[in-house]
Amino acid sequence: MRLSQLEVGEKGIVKEFTDLEMSVKLMEMGCLPGEEIKVERIAPLGDPIAIKVSGYQLSLRKREAYTIVLQ
Repeated sequence: MRLSQLEVGEKGIVKEFTDLEMSVKLMEMGCLPGEEIKVERIAPLGDPIAIKVSGYQLSLRKREAYTIVLQ
């Protein structure tokens, strides 16, 4: 399952990334393998997505969220 498939309130654990360039950026922001992610909000048109990870809120584009594979 990918992060972009979760609904508001759902959680997942980061397993891996599908985009090497994007993975570096995401890991610098706290999205590390093994971290729990919770979807806090989704914009009315579906983009961006607000998630909670490593104790803070982060907004991601749908294409960025698609690169995060969850357990």
